[in-house]
Amino acid sequence: MPLTQTDHRPVNEKLIIGVVHLIIEPTGGYEVALVSEAYRRQWRVTLVNPLTVRRWHQGRGKRGKADRLDTQMLTLFGADQNPPAQPPTDEAAAHLDSLLRRQDDLQQLLRSERNRREQTGLNPNTPKAVSESIQRTLDALEQELAAIEQALRQLFTDHVALTHQLKQLISVPGIGQKSAPYLLAFCHRFYPKTNGTGTAKQIVAFAGLDPQPFESGLSVHRRPTISKQGAAAIRSKLFMCALGGVRGRNRLKDIYTALCARGKAKKLALVACARKALVWAWSVFIHDTTFDPAHFLKA
Repeated sequence: MPLTQTDHRPVNEKLIIGVVHLIIEPTGGYEVALVSEAYRRQWRVTLVNPLTVRRWHQGRGKRGKADRLDTQMLTLFGADQNPPAQPPTDEAAAHLDSLLRRQDDLQQLLRSERNRREQTGLNPNTPKAVSESIQRTLDALEQELAAIEQALRQLFTDHVALTHQLKQLISVPGIGQKSAPYLLAFCHRFYPKTNGTGTAKQIVAFAGLDPQPFESGLSVHRRPTISKQGAAAIRSKLFMCALGGVRGRNRLKDIYTALCARGKAKKLALVACARKALVWAWSVFIHDTTFDPAHFLKA
């Protein structure tokens, strides 16, 4: 998003009054350079939910979609709502998030290539060049994945605070060695959005695990679901955490058993356990402590 100035005369900085507050929508990473520069200049920065701003704009009777209109929309939203500024994400946590995203990309590419190798292996007419090409791609992807995994291990070695937080998250029932780094990155991503004051309900909504009821008198009968408005990847990780956690002997298993005894469907009970694991993880993260079953007895 380039900043242009039509007047080419030098700007007198003494004429600038107040502090710049940048209201910006996340655009898949294209905003990172601008946000970094804004923090360097000590501006106030707020990354807003595009859907929230869009619906606010529609509520004012406005329509249309264009870059110029979007700029006006964000300006009006900032002036009207005055959203709180967000601190920058911890640099080490940002690196962790980037490495985990790259690890997921490589793992997905590996799965695709392995499926192709299996399919071509079933075809006796597959040219040798195709099979060799797939194998070379697999070898390259495995090397890249190993390099990313090494970078992750080195990151935790270099940053003791991250390692400490990781161990605390692993103490939560259902959260293991594989899922803990993703939960850690997710908590660090949520922390600056709420200036460290986020509630359990807010982080549940941020993950898209918040219940979404459908009620309208007596004429509408529809089973309530979760909103699914957050990151699908973290919901998948949390569901697997719940699936593994309820197989052990822990607080999560007790909650699952109680829900099933009350007639709740097993899938619904697992979603509830995934939500509970996230709430516990956030509490452990924000209070810098390990999971204590006695403390979370009524949670």
